[in-house]
Amino acid sequence: MDTEKMKNIKNANFNIGQVVKHKYYPFRGVVFDIDPEYANTEEYLMSIPQKIRPTKDQPFYHLLAENSETEYIAYVSEQNLELDDSDEPICHDEINNIFSEYIDGSYKLLNNLKH
Repeated sequence: MDTEKMKNIKNANFNIGQVVKHKYYPFRGVVFDIDPEYANTEEYLMSIPQKIRPTKDQPFYHLLAENSETEYIAYVSEQNLELDDSDEPICHDEINNIFSEYIDGSYKLLNNLKH
């Protein structure tokens, strides 16, 4: 990975294990991976409403997400996320495959997944 990409990850506002929520849509999730810049299809980017469509040159977060109806994987730009301070855990079937525990509003990675 080049130096600029590494800098973008280091400058990310959210960390793996943090619980975040979308600024415009009613869902929240826990960060399980970070891309230093947009790494999805052009079609996916164009499916985001223009008013909130992000630029590609910012961190994008992979989330184990939930809303009032279901759970899923979400891919969201930093500009469209904010910290979720509800202190409520995420209910997602994949949580225990990635994280070991929920402490003080954040999930801890399983030991075998740490770098």
